[in-house]
Amino acid sequence: MPSVVVLEARDYTPRMRVSHQAMTAAIAWTIGLVCLGSASCSKSSAAAGPQADVTASEHGFTPASLNVPSGGPGSHRTVTFVRTTDKTCATEVVFPDLNIEKKLPLNQVVPVDLPTDSAKTLTFQCGMAMYKGAVVVTAH
Repeated sequence: MPSVVVLEARDYTPRMRVSHQAMTAAIAWTIGLVCLGSASCSKSSAAAGPQADVTASEHGFTPASLNVPSGGPGSHRTVTFVRTTDKTCATEVVFPDLNIEKKLPLNQVVPVDLPTDSAKTLTFQCGMAMYKGAVVVTAH
C-alpha cells in the first residue's frame, strides 16, 4: 500500500518555503505564457457574455455615443447591440430618423445596418425613449 507524506506549515524549513514560492511563480508564469494567444484561454472572456458595440443594461446603453468613420456614397456599417439583463426597458433599439426598430433578445447580439455615406449623428433609443444614445458618423 502506498504511503502518503503530509507536510504541515511547521514542517517547512525557510529554504523549502522559498523553493515552494519559486515553483508557484514558475508555474503561474508558464500558464500565462501558454495562454498568450491561445484560443482555449480566450474562452474565459467569452464566458462573460456576448460582445457587441453597444450594450443595453439596467443603466441604459453603453457606450451612449459610438464614433464610426464615414465611407462615401452608398456605404453602410453594421453596429451590434446586446441586451444583458431583463431589468431594463431597453428590450429593443429604435433609430427614429431611419425607421429602424430591432428587438433585443436577452444575451443575443443583434446587428443593425446603418448608412455611413456622410458625416451625421444617428440617434437611437429604447422603445419607451427613456434610454438614448447616438452613432456619430465622422468625416475622415
